[in-house]
Amino acid sequence: MSESTSASGVRDTRKLRLAAIRIALLVTLMVIWEIASGTIVPEFFISRPSAILGRLSEWVMDGSFFYHAGITASEALLGFLLGATIGLFVGVLFGRARLLAEVLDPFIMAFYSLPKIALAPLFILWIGIGMTMKVMLTATIVFFLVFLNTYSGVRNVSQELVAIVRLMGANERHILTKVVLPSALTWVFAGLRISVPYALIGAIVGELMASNKGLGALLVSAQGQFDTAGVFAALIGITALSYLLNVAVKYAERRSMRWKTVDRDEEVRI
Repeated sequence: MSESTSASGVRDTRKLRLAAIRIALLVTLMVIWEIASGTIVPEFFISRPSAILGRLSEWVMDGSFFYHAGITASEALLGFLLGATIGLFVGVLFGRARLLAEVLDPFIMAFYSLPKIALAPLFILWIGIGMTMKVMLTATIVFFLVFLNTYSGVRNVSQELVAIVRLMGANERHILTKVVLPSALTWVFAGLRISVPYALIGAIVGELMASNKGLGALLVSAQGQFDTAGVFAALIGITALSYLLNVAVKYAERRSMRWKTVDRDEEVRI
């Protein structure tokens, strides 16, 4: 009991120390930025932290920030969920059906090599400039990241373990749910974490190309008015949204892979 309490105290102390260092670093950078703006670098190019905070406060007070952030978050989240779900399903399917994977592999890799952003004009022609286009573009980007990681994870599952479970009378469903998916979870969540910023990229690029709503549209509007503070404020909003999505994925990972948390606790005790 005392060892567990001691380990917990060590973790808490380390977290507080890291938080203090990060805050000190951030404050230092903001002070340097504020002083350098207008003295070393023209304010037009880098604005000022105080001006950026002022612009962000204006958007928060009049509700425009939450309105646009909500639209971008909806596009990114829906696209992320759609792309991740299809990518997970296809990755498991191809991982278990070797012949199918070998037949379609060159076609998939050729399409994967294509920059997905280049598909935006085609999606606009097919779907229009509404929210559906941004969701589909985001889903396409996320799909390949999750698919490739899931496929790699399924293919790397121990075949000896699969053979042992099969000898014990397990059918394909049991092998999939009891062996393959748990073993591939690390790969799956790696793909999900990687795809989070790309989900926002898809939504933002769609808004930059054809939209008057969302953080991307807010960014374009500020740029068109030569409002550097507004551009930085929009970028801060995008960064905050990406951070929240990452936190959600990490939380889902911890809930799905509890043994990793146990392993980390054991390492701290040692």
